[in-house]
Amino acid sequence: MLSYPYQNFYEVMEANAKNDPRKTAIFMENQKVSYLLLKQKIDTFACFLEFSGIKHGEKIAMIVSNSVEFIVSLFAITKLGAIAVPLNTFLKKEEFEYILNDCSAKMLICSASLSNETKNLYDTTSIEKIIWCDDYPHLDERNYSFSEIETHADKNVYGIKRPKLDDLACIVYTSGTTGKPKGAMLSYRNIFSNAIAGAESFQITCKDRFIVFLPMFHSFTLSIMVLLPMFTCSSIVIVRSVFPFANVLKQTLLKQVTIFLGVPTLYNALLKAKIPWYFMWFNNVRIFISGSAPLSEQSLNDFNAKFKKATLLEGYGLSECSPAVCVNRLNHQKPLSVGLPLPSYEVKIVNEERMEVKTGEVGEIMVKGDCVMQGYLGYADATDETILNGWLLTGDLGKKDSDGFIYIVDRKKDLIISKGINIYPREIEEVIYKYEGVDAVAVIGVRDEQTKDEDVLAFIQPKEGEKLHEIELRSYLKQHLANFKLPKHIYFVEELPKNATGKVLKRVLKEKVQNGGILRKK
Repeated sequence: MLSYPYQNFYEVMEANAKNDPRKTAIFMENQKVSYLLLKQKIDTFACFLEFSGIKHGEKIAMIVSNSVEFIVSLFAITKLGAIAVPLNTFLKKEEFEYILNDCSAKMLICSASLSNETKNLYDTTSIEKIIWCDDYPHLDERNYSFSEIETHADKNVYGIKRPKLDDLACIVYTSGTTGKPKGAMLSYRNIFSNAIAGAESFQITCKDRFIVFLPMFHSFTLSIMVLLPMFTCSSIVIVRSVFPFANVLKQTLLKQVTIFLGVPTLYNALLKAKIPWYFMWFNNVRIFISGSAPLSEQSLNDFNAKFKKATLLEGYGLSECSPAVCVNRLNHQKPLSVGLPLPSYEVKIVNEERMEVKTGEVGEIMVKGDCVMQGYLGYADATDETILNGWLLTGDLGKKDSDGFIYIVDRKKDLIISKGINIYPREIEEVIYKYEGVDAVAVIGVRDEQTKDEDVLAFIQPKEGEKLHEIELRSYLKQHLANFKLPKHIYFVEELPKNATGKVLKRVLKEKVQNGGILRKK
């Protein structure tokens, strides 16, 4: 059982501002924000929210780029016991409308740079006011300036009901790979369990510095790179965007970053890039964390050979688990494994009857622990289908070895069944990744309406300047894969479709094939 020193996020900020007020909480460009100043900003904004009529349990949506305002908003919303709903900033107007209506958000906090997609959301949603970060030219009784609120609002909040550990803190919307996105309801206990377990597993201290360049709205970034360092009174280095990547490296070096979170596409880019000698010599990074999608064994080995001073730890999680579930440990890693369950969490591998399978056998991954969400907002049936007696069905296929390490085999929905045989796309992808000149690969199964069977299709993105030949690639694959696993069709593409965190969107590829956007070869 975990011990929880705080009931809510604001208590964390109170403790940090009291115990180490001058400590820098946030570095951003040339700006430094101490824990005391950060608490004052949060108090000021919370006061405005209260005077605007926001009450305990109401939802406030956030469409905010990486910034100090994101963190201030999150803590101010939850100080009142309201519920923060951080949204993917890459969505379009209709997608925003769906989510805002689904969660009945009363207010929106939004970056002005995104106003083309968000400025008229009053007309089609329940939003009553928009608070604009940065400069927005059309301020009125429904459009407010974040910077003006910081300047003029009071700092005293009256009559608030402090949220408790099992109250709802955030609603994180799933990516909607099947159907419409659903809101995973996460409590303070859910998210704190990740912070406590992460702090122990990564041996975090107040001296650590985390760099945040992946989008803060993403559950992995939010829990591990924003709330975890706040929980441990560490520091955050905010970078607005991953582009240009040279700036990420510059900030990593100048701000003496020790914890670096990335995704496989980024680590693959780092492998190809010519890193300045002084970065390799003087950087302070002790842990690289990889999440969102699996790293190929080749990339893992190449990265460890190139960055000898640090440890690359691969982990696994999902929004419904707040999100981290497993991670390799500093003193024990296994290639291709996503590591051991985080402290206090349980993971088991089950068959279709929900019975645990033997060590080494493939089945669906189930998770139990304080990380498991309260449920899907407004979807009681989907919640009941996903959470069984406290165990969450992840939809991921995996296996467990004799040491308890977990290996992700594939998404259950990505499993290909051809002639009655199970084919795991990731296994094929691992083999293709080792072929010279391959930058990225996605293997999917698409039903052939004539044979009523699934064809294996491989989409390959060559490295820049490389030209791959199908005949030579097929000869290579025949040496390393059983005949039933060989792709029926191979496509070379300039770029694979990816989401905000670099995960390949296989559903987009499937839709293109099914809609005739990609013609099957004869």
